[in-house]
Amino acid sequence: MSDAPETKEQPAAPKQVELDESGAVACYANFCRVTGTPEELIIDFGLNTQPMVASQEKIKVNERIILNYYTAKRMLGALHMAVQRHEAAFGTLETDIQKRVIPSAQRPANG
Repeated sequence: MSDAPETKEQPAAPKQVELDESGAVACYANFCRVTGTPEELIIDFGLNTQPMVASQEKIKVNERIILNYYTAKRMLGALHMAVQRHEAAFGTLETDIQKRVIPSAQRPANG
């Protein structure tokens, strides 16, 4: 038997990742489409200029992000955590746009 005191190893703290954001371009999207292959997910982002009506106008894809499934799963967890924090602070986010419309703000059927 050893006379050394028993020590428990502390889990390693996650490393801080340093980012170089000097070349980053920010864009806004209110539309996304997710497709994929057996190896990767493809996420297209765009701007839907007519979100309240069924339009024949094409939605232009501005950005396409291609991820492997491991990165996609980590992103899913990070997005889920961010949305949970937001809803805890500001309330539930309703994703059905028809449920968010204020009846008095809708146009009359004849107008």
